[in-house]
Amino acid sequence: MTSVFDSIDAEVFQTYLFWSSVLVMKMLLMSPLTSLTRVRKMAFANPEDASAVSKKLKPKLDDPDVERVRRAHLNDLENILPFFVIGFLYLLTNPAPFLAINLFRAVAVSRILHTLVYAVVVVPQPARFLAFMGGMVPTVYMTLQTILYFMI
Repeated sequence: MTSVFDSIDAEVFQTYLFWSSVLVMKMLLMSPLTSLTRVRKMAFANPEDASAVSKKLKPKLDDPDVERVRRAHLNDLENILPFFVIGFLYLLTNPAPFLAINLFRAVAVSRILHTLVYAVVVVPQPARFLAFMGGMVPTVYMTLQTILYFMI
């Protein structure tokens, strides 16, 4: 008996795993980036963290630079996690290898660029919008292709 998993192209699967791993690493690095920004700005969220630096330092929850990094991290969670799911489901549609490989690359590179222009070196719009759309459009495309492929 054949399985839906038998049709997955090995190179496409390997590419999906590679870029998914890169995106996991990217998301893991967002926490230290937030911490470094908090230390640089002396904007700690918890009293024990603030008092460890100075007894006079109070928690600060509204630093714009810290919040920018936190928003970038939240944006990753909102966009990268769905990519993991739909990217895998898209593999099951037996996509053209060239297209699938480049869709995975586009999402990953766009998400990295999004963080760079949003939280690391703030670049004026439309840089963030373009980086966001560079990941969103391929993800929506894969979603629609998957829905159409498995539609009953």
